[in-house]
Amino acid sequence: MNVLVLGDQLTTQVGPLADATPGEDRVVLVESSGFARRKRYHPHKLVLVFAAMRHFRDRLRDRGFDVDYHRVDSFETGFREYLREHPDEDLATMRSASHGSGEALVETFSTARDAVAEDDIADATADPSARLLVRENETFLCSPSEFDDWAGGDDGEMPESFRHETFYRWMRERTGVLVDDGDPVGGEWNFDDENREFPRPEETFPEPPDHGVRDDPVVREVADWVAQEFETWPNVDDGDVIVDGEEGEGETPGDGAGLAPFRWPVTREGALAELAAFVSERLPAFGPYQDAMVERSWHLNHSLLSPAVNLGLLSSRECIDAAVDAYEDPDAPAVDVASVEGFVRQLLGWREFVRHVYRHRMPEMTEANELDATEDLPELYWSGDTDMACMASAVGHVRERGYAHHIERLMLLSNFATTYGADPQELNRWFHLGFVDAYHWVTTPNVVGMGTFASPALSTKPYVSSANYVGKMSDHCANCAYDPDETVGEDACPFNALYWDFLAEHEDRLRSNHRMGLVYSHVDRKRENDDLAAVRERASEIRELGASGDL
Repeated sequence: MNVLVLGDQLTTQVGPLADATPGEDRVVLVESSGFARRKRYHPHKLVLVFAAMRHFRDRLRDRGFDVDYHRVDSFETGFREYLREHPDEDLATMRSASHGSGEALVETFSTARDAVAEDDIADATADPSARLLVRENETFLCSPSEFDDWAGGDDGEMPESFRHETFYRWMRERTGVLVDDGDPVGGEWNFDDENREFPRPEETFPEPPDHGVRDDPVVREVADWVAQEFETWPNVDDGDVIVDGEEGEGETPGDGAGLAPFRWPVTREGALAELAAFVSERLPAFGPYQDAMVERSWHLNHSLLSPAVNLGLLSSRECIDAAVDAYEDPDAPAVDVASVEGFVRQLLGWREFVRHVYRHRMPEMTEANELDATEDLPELYWSGDTDMACMASAVGHVRERGYAHHIERLMLLSNFATTYGADPQELNRWFHLGFVDAYHWVTTPNVVGMGTFASPALSTKPYVSSANYVGKMSDHCANCAYDPDETVGEDACPFNALYWDFLAEHEDRLRSNHRMGLVYSHVDRKRENDDLAAVRERASEIRELGASGDL
């Protein structure tokens, strides 16, 4: 049976390709330029996906596979080309994690087959009979049936909202990861409380490898093509600007597009090198500072593995095993249990969890807007031009590399949009086009569910804060034009007025939440002191500045 490999399933370890035989089974990849025209994607994202697909093609050919690689405008065109040559040979593939994509792919295949039959391009003696057979996606560690059995409980009904912590513990027990005789290694299931330290000024962060991608001819070819062919954000006119350039620690790239040099691994070998560098150099100190934000480093000790994992170049399990092996290896650099557990939680817990919440809460999540937020996304998300040091840094990281770490995503980019009142679906689209590791299945629950509280499926309260959190977990406030200690006045940090205005605006909806009693006591105090009206007026001014690009 022939195998169709999708662009985010570049693995030979699972799925129908794991059962395929070189020299006997054909492999098909469809590089659809139409996908890249749907949004103004980040140029690094397009280079990453297309270069990884082409390298995967070459890797399979080196292993002896007959690979049909179709560079076309759409999947339908690619399927037509396949069916003209192989009208009666079925294709097997894994289901995409994005909602409805499996059914849409089968429908597209059927449409292509009908068109080929009508054009009489195939064997004139018989209509094409090939089928597209969709298997379950095996790139995840928890199947839909396993999750549904867990979540449904005794009555088989899905809960109104899901709880990550109980799922994560279940996954630990089920897989035996960091479990010893039924008990969690280290005595706790979750060490999140130990992962909120702020690094001293002298703390340094090892520079991650660049994988030699700047000298990779496939990367350079794709970069030139992307620059010439597509409208991107930020836009580029010359392919070299996507790949070349120099930067030093703490410096901002200076080219017109605002891009740092492309650095993401596009091969299995590069992804394994990324994993090895993280485990040996950054994992030992990953835990304590994983929630910190500092001007001098865009990466800190984060793994930077999500692009490779979401493409299939690495599996979640091999990343988990590598981290646990390092923790257990007496000859390796000492790794604290809080660091390895924090990393395991991201993959074994959160990544798996949001995939299934997305599966259960679609398609309604694409229209969810629990708080009726309707403001346009502030101009600073597109331009990166703002006097807010924290937002300039976070948006700058996305503009430069298509990446920002999870606290920047949640407590800066999502937090600001939520308190500003931006449409959560517009923010979701921005995340989807701007991040190299973004796919609909992962951005939607993270942004619409957790980041903006537009759907209550993932959290019981909104993740919003004032400048106090930013000041505690970053060094941005020290050199910012805005005063983090002030709430009103033109020099006051916008986070403060927006935060209190948000709480006042949604008081009817949120006051009854038992987790928000303390903050509403502060709202009451501001109201009693006649301070709230001035706060809300300042919030209105901030929205005007945000809309005009003058914030």
